[in-house]
Amino acid sequence: MIVREILKSKEAEGVFTVAPGTRVETAAALLSEKRIGSVVISADGKSFAGIISERDIVRELGKRGPSCLAETVDEMMTKELETCELSDTAESVLERMTLGRFRHMPVVEAGAMIGIITIGDVVKARLTELSMEKDALEGMIMGF
Repeated sequence: MIVREILKSKEAEGVFTVAPGTRVETAAALLSEKRIGSVVISADGKSFAGIISERDIVRELGKRGPSCLAETVDEMMTKELETCELSDTAESVLERMTLGRFRHMPVVEAGAMIGIITIGDVVKARLTELSMEKDALEGMIMGF
């Protein structure tokens, strides 16, 4: 399965973004309200300056306490983003996420962000593929 198919199977909510300079507490409120694990830092919704995840926020809360919530996302975000393209395979994306120890990856086309996939999206796609392969093999064995 490729990223294009994974994106098609997702609900069409799009990518949630906040502008550079947004306070961390505002980003955390968005994560909670939308029940999502990360938010992309973007000035225009297409480019990206970074990403901040619930794990990033919790990690800093544990280190420095609640005062970090008053900082801006620029200070806490991951600036070096791994991205993927519509033609990338689920296997390659899953491998990159696992090796890099992250769970959210923006999808880009012609340099613009067009979506985001999560490790859960990729695992679901792989499980669907494996189930279809299993059914096909069983059908071959049983003579269907």
